[in-house]
Amino acid sequence: MTINEQQDAIIDEFADMDDWMDRYQLLIDMGNELEALDEKYKTNQNLIDGCQSRVWVQCDYRDGRLYFQADSDALIVKGIIALLIQVLSGHTPAEILDADLYFIDRIGLRDHLSPTRSNGLLAMIKQIKAYALAYKTKGGA
Repeated sequence: MTINEQQDAIIDEFADMDDWMDRYQLLIDMGNELEALDEKYKTNQNLIDGCQSRVWVQCDYRDGRLYFQADSDALIVKGIIALLIQVLSGHTPAEILDADLYFIDRIGLRDHLSPTRSNGLLAMIKQIKAYALAYKTKGGA
């Protein structure tokens, strides 16, 4: 599935809910469904700088594509990183760098986050794109 197809699927999933409490619950559920991050990856190197909560992102490069795993100690933040992984994991560095993450605004996420969570969201995106840039610079697609 392309990045935009993934985003459209998320938009459709959130469109069924008018109440933001239901949307928060969906985010929490998505975070709970995230595969557990091995403790060996919960290092300072994988810790996202700029998040109030602790968020770790592990990136692996296989066959020209980046695969992300993550965890957080905050339920909603874990759901947010789960959304980002759902959209971006399994794509090439170039696809990730070129991605317009429009789903964030279309589902109303940015408008319903506290300023500190909003900054954390931007920090997560920045870190994922930094991984993509590093692997692209190393010769990845």
